[in-house]
Amino acid sequence: MGGRRPRPDALIPLSDGPATLTGMRAALPLLMCSALLAACAPITTSSGVSGSSLRAAFSNQGVAFVTAGRACVARAPSYVTVCPPVPAATDVAWNGGDAWAAVPSLGVAVTLDRAARSVTVGRVVALSATRAYREDGSAVGYAGEALGGVTGGPSLAVTGGNGVDYVLLAGTLVTVPGGARLDGPTGTYLVTTPTGARASTVPAVDSALGTYRLSGGRLERLDATGRVVAAVPHPDGRVGLVGTDVVTVTPAGEVRVYSETLGQRLR
Repeated sequence: MGGRRPRPDALIPLSDGPATLTGMRAALPLLMCSALLAACAPITTSSGVSGSSLRAAFSNQGVAFVTAGRACVARAPSYVTVCPPVPAATDVAWNGGDAWAAVPSLGVAVTLDRAARSVTVGRVVALSATRAYREDGSAVGYAGEALGGVTGGPSLAVTGGNGVDYVLLAGTLVTVPGGARLDGPTGTYLVTTPTGARASTVPAVDSALGTYRLSGGRLERLDATGRVVAAVPHPDGRVGLVGTDVVTVTPAGEVRVYSETLGQRLR
């Protein structure tokens, strides 16, 4: 972290990536259609997920996000944003170092960079690091294998810091597998914690240093007692951790990177 120079005004443009990446993605529709003819069940229309909603997934590799149906990935440490030419997506996740996007119109999940891969998953409404969740709550892994899911379509899913999946069902936190409904605050966001996950009314992430959240037009850092110890102006978006970087994404697709203390904007 110490070797980087802060760039307070740097914006990272969206791009479709190198020509080689574009060439690989151009072949995806044919691969997807072949998979669909062979294995996909009929697709029903869903109103549970809005194509204009912003979703983001964070890992040590970087951040993947979807906004207005456009799926993108920005890998650390450069955080250059690449948005491959895939159909409208509803959610993103990281699995095995790959960034994946759910494309419900084709019933598949596809990788966003590196080696081009697709897997038939059906009409998916939420992704975690281990599963793709369909409208009825059934789930499939990234190798196409059937996995345990939940009863009812989740609005969000995440793999917690303990390796267990958590989903939001009507604002309630539920574990996967097992379907245990956890007591605690309800909310419209899922927050990863070192020991699992929790529901929240604002985008946030918990870490050993406390909590980072987007609230009231600011990115805030809270200590273990819940006291705000640092804050910088920030529009609505999503926030997560990429290694020790505090990374945010806005609905416009702008990726911002901050130091752990929020004392420096690194990108």
